[in-house]
Amino acid sequence: MERRRLQTYLFLVALDAAILLSVFYAVSAVYFGTFTELARLESGMLSAYVNLPLYLTVAMYSGTYSRSGLTDWQLSAMKAIVALFVSAALLSLFAFFIKINAELSRLVFVLAMMISATIMVAARVMMAKAIVRHWGPSAINRLVILAGGPEFKLPHSYHVDAEVHGLIPDFNDPQALDRLSKYLRNMDEVIVSCQEGDRPAWSQVLKGTGIHGEVTHQLSREIGAIGVVHHDDVGVSALKVSARQLGLRARATKRIFDLAVAGGALLFLSPIMLITALLIKLEDGGPLFFVQRRMGRGNEFFDILKFRSMRGSDANGERSATLDDDRITRIGRFIRRTSIDELPQLINVLIGDMSMVGPRPHALGSKAGSKLFWQVDHKYWQRHGLRPGITGLAQIRGHRGATDTEDHLTDRLLADLEYVEGWRLWRDIGILISTLRVLTHNRAF
Repeated sequence: MERRRLQTYLFLVALDAAILLSVFYAVSAVYFGTFTELARLESGMLSAYVNLPLYLTVAMYSGTYSRSGLTDWQLSAMKAIVALFVSAALLSLFAFFIKINAELSRLVFVLAMMISATIMVAARVMMAKAIVRHWGPSAINRLVILAGGPEFKLPHSYHVDAEVHGLIPDFNDPQALDRLSKYLRNMDEVIVSCQEGDRPAWSQVLKGTGIHGEVTHQLSREIGAIGVVHHDDVGVSALKVSARQLGLRARATKRIFDLAVAGGALLFLSPIMLITALLIKLEDGGPLFFVQRRMGRGNEFFDILKFRSMRGSDANGERSATLDDDRITRIGRFIRRTSIDELPQLINVLIGDMSMVGPRPHALGSKAGSKLFWQVDHKYWQRHGLRPGITGLAQIRGHRGATDTEDHLTDRLLADLEYVEGWRLWRDIGILISTLRVLTHNRAF
């Protein structure tokens, strides 16, 4: 469904562009009495060429191509008309300042904009009806997990029985969380119907998914509590416990940024990576890469890549490196100190397991003091709402290296949650620039 939505957005963008250009051409041709003499059509088409990018920019940022607009033609049409009006105003202002008013035909412009608006509205009416007919009243993926609470059937939704499918919200079992994450993949909304005693566990798990999550609670319906979601068609209410951190446009922007930076960095840093690989191989003949299973977005496992800097292996990261760790090789000590050992994670970024900026992924056996990370603070799982990053807000604030005390983890967790709750592209750029200052650090053992 998410792929279909993206394809529909792209189709709408192309359709709007085609409508504007076609209508301006037709109106210009009728007004100037020719369909072939480009010189005479130039006045009318100049308005179209300038107005089109203005309209698409305004439409993108105003949510004209939104999920709700796919099935609600009135919302989509209103935003499209507003975008047309704003782009027309900007064009008029632009033409005034560069003094090309006389070169633009006002009559052609006004008629073309009115006809374009009419056709755009008609197109959205037909498209919304087709989408509702084929996809249902809401163009979303919704999953209902029946985990011991009231059973119900929500129309146009997927339903699974937690017991039959082995879905358990167990914080102390990463395997169970990974299994659950595979059911939640590509879902827009998840509704869990469970017993009262299981609500806290399901709520905490959903908070780490990065998607809209609900836990049913019949009492909230009876008392009309604020902040609940009512599914009136089946008579069930749910407490909203989580929301998607990033919308489709934000996720696309972040992913394009990641691909551009990671791809460029791989090309630029490839000589350093080749030399490092050669030195590692010459020192002891062992493998080039250290591969370790870690937990990524939505609590799903992935294999992180690093240049090998130690002898032996620690699959779960149960033993943190120390200053005089005898496992660290000679070249390993240098690449850890300079963060060169992290460069293979650019490959993780390209394949989609990681992002350039985000919460750092931790080894499953990592401990703060004597406790596993997730045992220190129940909010730990919320940091998995976004892809893990090569660097992050915690790292540029100096929270790196071994976690000798619980406070070391708490400091990182607070920074990670701050980042997850307030993502901005400019912030990612700022964090990457700031990372250059902390590539070498005294806590890289």
